[in-house]
Amino acid sequence: MECPSTYYFVLAAFHLSFIINPVFFGQAVESPEYTPIQQESDFEIRIYKNISWMSAPVVKGTNFQKSTTAGFHRLYQYIHGANLNHTRLAMTAPVLTTITEAEYFVKLSLSASYEGSPPQPDPELNLQVEKWREKCIAIRKFSGFARDDNIHEEAEALRTSLNEHWNVTLENKGSYTIAQYNASSHLSGRFNEVWMVVSGFGAEGCSNHGHDQGKN
Repeated sequence: MECPSTYYFVLAAFHLSFIINPVFFGQAVESPEYTPIQQESDFEIRIYKNISWMSAPVVKGTNFQKSTTAGFHRLYQYIHGANLNHTRLAMTAPVLTTITEAEYFVKLSLSASYEGSPPQPDPELNLQVEKWREKCIAIRKFSGFARDDNIHEEAEALRTSLNEHWNVTLENKGSYTIAQYNASSHLSGRFNEVWMVVSGFGAEGCSNHGHDQGKN
């Protein structure tokens, strides 16, 4: 598979900056619903309701930043009509990048109006629907830009906090997710989150969550 050119990544970053900006400029952008069930100084636990995501796997991704840009570029095409219905879908937030030992998965949640039967993506985009049942997720917030040189430290800090405070089980110990809420052109007031799916947490409704329908 031919490596994407520098122009490819610059173009995708340009798209990303103009799409996500409305989250912070007064326009309503749909986000997955959740219920906060535990708040600590350095992390929180949320229960997310059933969600469908459109996921872009980046099989040969070399790092977080390039993989996020490459995956989002395909999702951008999908929501702007590169699907069998030629339907334009609303942008949602956040943009997720799930990091595993071998792959990256960049994801956008699908609006509730499309959850049952979203438009099928054009085959060349190599996108797949990922369905979550209700999940219990540990969250750590951090500011600034999410980069390869800081995301692993933030993820490790969340693991340390969970081990120190609670007896929980991580669903996938070798993976975690970065949630980004800001455009690349948004320089101040940025925030991101590390997500880890947990089970065995003592709060009601959180003991048996974390099983997917579909991949990842």
